[in-house]
Amino acid sequence: MRLRLHLTLALLVLAGLAGCGRQGTHHEESFVFGTRVEVTTWGVPEAQARDAVGAVLREFDRMHRSYHGWQPSELTAVNETIARGEVATVSPELAGMLSEAQALSARGGQLFDPAIGKLIGLWGFHRDQFEPTSPDAAALQAVVSARPSMADLTIEGSQVRSRNKAVQLDLGGYAKGWALDKAAELLKARGVHNALVNIGGNVLALGAKGDQPWKVGIQNPRGGGALAALPLKDGEAIGTSGDYQRFFERDGQRFCHLIDPRTGRPATQTQSLTILITARPRAGTLSDAASKPAFIDGEHWRERVAAFGIEHALRVDAQGHIVVTNALARRIEWLGETRPDRLVD
Repeated sequence: MRLRLHLTLALLVLAGLAGCGRQGTHHEESFVFGTRVEVTTWGVPEAQARDAVGAVLREFDRMHRSYHGWQPSELTAVNETIARGEVATVSPELAGMLSEAQALSARGGQLFDPAIGKLIGLWGFHRDQFEPTSPDAAALQAVVSARPSMADLTIEGSQVRSRNKAVQLDLGGYAKGWALDKAAELLKARGVHNALVNIGGNVLALGAKGDQPWKVGIQNPRGGGALAALPLKDGEAIGTSGDYQRFFERDGQRFCHLIDPRTGRPATQTQSLTILITARPRAGTLSDAASKPAFIDGEHWRERVAAFGIEHALRVDAQGHIVVTNALARRIEWLGETRPDRLVD
């Protein structure tokens, strides 16, 4: 048996971080949400940049502790209450997060569903340093048959109840996007209007880097480096779901952390799915949540992306073929000899 464990980033920041030692650029890194976080600002005094970035990183740390999916947190307390069949009282912020996640899950055909925490745990992904697990077949089938879903929740003010005790909330596929939007609010409130925020490959751009746009690279899911570069405009966000971010291999088969709730098993039809969210409200949140249904649904990915009003997307299928929408093809800068195998509307 051959076994490998990997934890990588979905996107590579390219020109956005070039010249960070120059006057006017401030860059800090941290490790939050189980991944590397980078915040870069441009064009403000050092003291102002430090204050703004510090506020962002403190907020990220607070969110990480408050909404952790398996270490004691407000979220795990809600899960324990749901398992007892009782009504949970939550903070206004968590109520808002759950309401938004519920709406996004419905929009994605319940394929992105933070209620499937039990399935994620059965596959061994409820650990910061996870060890691969072969789920007990009966336990796996029991959760699949119970069909836990965000649609099972009723959220009224600060009261949350579930008609299904099998619901176990895990916001790992949603909180990074929420945090991006929160970071934008905090930076702007502190007078920072040119910045790039990268949370494990989900990236949000504010303004520009001087007279150049911020630029990110779309990672090659089966090799080092990037397939392409993409300049980001003010208010745009980009996110990638990939089978190379958290996964293990056993006997030549790859098992990633993106679980199909219909089967209870990791999705296998896609290597990576990247979406560009043009400037709009909640762009950061969409960059995280909207890539997952398309990744999981394989050959129906284009319909899943369109359901969120997204025109810019790129998919690398299980065989390594690259398909990109025409809208994104007009924006993307291919690197080396990489070219798409097919364009779609």
